[in-house]
Amino acid sequence: MAVMDQRRPARKLTARQPARGGQPSQEFELPLRVTLLAPPPGVQFCLQGRPGELFDQKRSNGEDLSFDFSVRVSPGKTGGSLRFLGPFTQGPPAQRFVYICAGTSAGQAESCWTRRAKVPLAGITSELSTKARKAASARLEARIRGTATDGGPACATVPLLDGGWRLTLLPANPKA
Repeated sequence: MAVMDQRRPARKLTARQPARGGQPSQEFELPLRVTLLAPPPGVQFCLQGRPGELFDQKRSNGEDLSFDFSVRVSPGKTGGSLRFLGPFTQGPPAQRFVYICAGTSAGQAESCWTRRAKVPLAGITSELSTKARKAASARLEARIRGTATDGGPACATVPLLDGGWRLTLLPANPKA
């Protein structure tokens, strides 16, 4: 598995070209954050892109870890539904999710863990995405438990905490 340099920032996605017929695409970029609460210390985590692509690798010290990235969003075929697109989205169109990898899946060769947490995007509604687009320095955030019941890294489809995806405003002057 190819491992991307951990210093490489998440891909900056650009707007699509106009759709056929010269009409501009209704796609937009939506900033997201997934935060793992109290992941087990000493385990490496990362965001998975396409097969073999690992982004934003971080070694846990037991404190919360956050992964910031963007997905493209377009209107779905049914009223009010959204389609999530881009290198971080996985799964069939109606059930998209992102993977947070841990241990060997995150490029930590010496780890005894090989896991991926599946974070569903289904709770992101048109209303939430509109709020995130209109608010300056905002993103949608999902929080998950970083540690599974066996004491290892979270894995499989994980429940979203605090009511699921929510709007988070970023500080006006984030620390560099």
